[in-house]
Amino acid sequence: MKVTDTSDLWWKSAIVYCLDVETFMDWNNDGTGDFTGLAHRIDYLNELGVTCLWLMPFYPTPDRDDGYDITDFYSVDPRLGHLGDLVETIRLAKDRGMRVIADLVINHTSDQHPWFISARSSRNSPYRDYYVWRDEPPAKQGEPVFPDQETSNWELDPKTGQYYQHVFYKHQPDLNVTNPVVRDEIAKVIGFWLELGLSGFRVDAVPFLLETTDVVGGKGAFPDPHDYLRALRAFLGRRSGDGVLLGEVNLPRAEQALYFGGAEGDELTMQFDFIGMQQMYLSLARADASPLIDALQSRPIGSPDSQWANFVRNHDELTLDKLTDAERAEVFAAFGPEERMQVFGRGLVRRLPPMLDGDPRRVRMVYSLLFSLPGTPVLFYGEEIGMGENLEEKGRLAVRTPMQWNDGKNGGFSLAPQSKLCAGVVEGGFGPAHVNVRSQRRDHDSLLGFIQTLIRHYRNAPEFGWGAFAVLEQPDPAVLAHMLSLEDGRVVALHNFSSEPTEVRFSVPAPRGATHLDDLFTGESLPLTKAGRADVPLDGYGYRWFRVENGPDPHRY
Repeated sequence: MKVTDTSDLWWKSAIVYCLDVETFMDWNNDGTGDFTGLAHRIDYLNELGVTCLWLMPFYPTPDRDDGYDITDFYSVDPRLGHLGDLVETIRLAKDRGMRVIADLVINHTSDQHPWFISARSSRNSPYRDYYVWRDEPPAKQGEPVFPDQETSNWELDPKTGQYYQHVFYKHQPDLNVTNPVVRDEIAKVIGFWLELGLSGFRVDAVPFLLETTDVVGGKGAFPDPHDYLRALRAFLGRRSGDGVLLGEVNLPRAEQALYFGGAEGDELTMQFDFIGMQQMYLSLARADASPLIDALQSRPIGSPDSQWANFVRNHDELTLDKLTDAERAEVFAAFGPEERMQVFGRGLVRRLPPMLDGDPRRVRMVYSLLFSLPGTPVLFYGEEIGMGENLEEKGRLAVRTPMQWNDGKNGGFSLAPQSKLCAGVVEGGFGPAHVNVRSQRRDHDSLLGFIQTLIRHYRNAPEFGWGAFAVLEQPDPAVLAHMLSLEDGRVVALHNFSSEPTEVRFSVPAPRGATHLDDLFTGESLPLTKAGRADVPLDGYGYRWFRVENGPDPHRY
């Protein structure tokens, strides 16, 4: 493999950064973030090392689900700016070396979308079959996604006397993708945003998009829903040769393999590793690396073009639904013991630093782990400075608080009165007085400086994004020791989930004349025996990255 090959599959070594324009930077001081504010912070993201900017929904919306209830797929919410502002921001990001992707929310619309307003006006509406209708709800239906808000996935429309499907909230009627006209509309939406400069999409709740069981007559018209996902990927490829579909697929491993498209890799380009994330928190709670190791080794093998997206937390609740009840109780007890920290009976509404009681050793170990795992790291805005949550905000909104730029009014997010802010600023020890960009930019030992260092080393070692993964056997159950190999290049990473220091004894497989380990952070050189064995000291919550060297390399820098 040549280094130039990495540009063809750019997503395999990208640094993805997710943000909500609404809460990132308010430039006109009306209390809501905007694209002008984001444009003025593009250079900050470039300085951080971001290569792919993921925008949460920015479309017109009644804002009953934080923008995921959309009334127009072809425009920008006027609170955030207009299409010209978005295009200027995309252009600026590209000039700084960043691609931009956006949320593609095509499972449903808002009930205020013109399509649904027409659809519910009459059974004869031309938009009626854009949605899923039944005379009676099916006898068997799945549990609502938000069981604290909804008791059914179906809602009676009094005017037309039929029920419409809404897997999420009743104000979000589901689109009927078995209807070819709807599929054409979705393709036009994708094509529109690609023409304006996007490099792909994060596809929301993919399994629900393809779930057509309850569509009357849908099975005959749509025998294999995965054909549709393949068609979307092919369309994206035709319109944008290097565009990506980053999918939200929180399913067991065997089903995740299907959503990649198996060995062909012709469906989703990337998937979030929800299972790996959940098992990581179980490992943290137990101070035992075994759950995470099992999760990583259970990843299905597919196309070499496919990629896993690793994350510590995202914009939603930190879901723990793939853990057993007992395992989930362990994580709740360790990181979210109060009822207000939990949501839906399956997740947490907290950010990492408060969950770890602000312990900088542990926080840094987790982010070192994030960037060293096989795959592409994804950051949620504010993680790079160690922001906390605001538990006064409802549910998942607790982690969608204004970005903390300085220690001034509203953390530098906006000069608007607090009563006008789109969300409440974090208070207390994780508030702007103690956690902000400005102070950390001036402190090379800050978390921000540390994340920049991790990004630099990740980008300089293609093995992390492209290499073959192997767990290295060693005796301490609290330690994850793994190696990533790419042709002649090999990197080794060690992470200690325990507070107790240890010495890690492991062997580099097939040493092939390897003589030493070169510490990527400190430059220290540790010898290997002829059999490839090493004994490496590791602090409590310690982490180390090494390159396996065969001798002096004149090309290293």
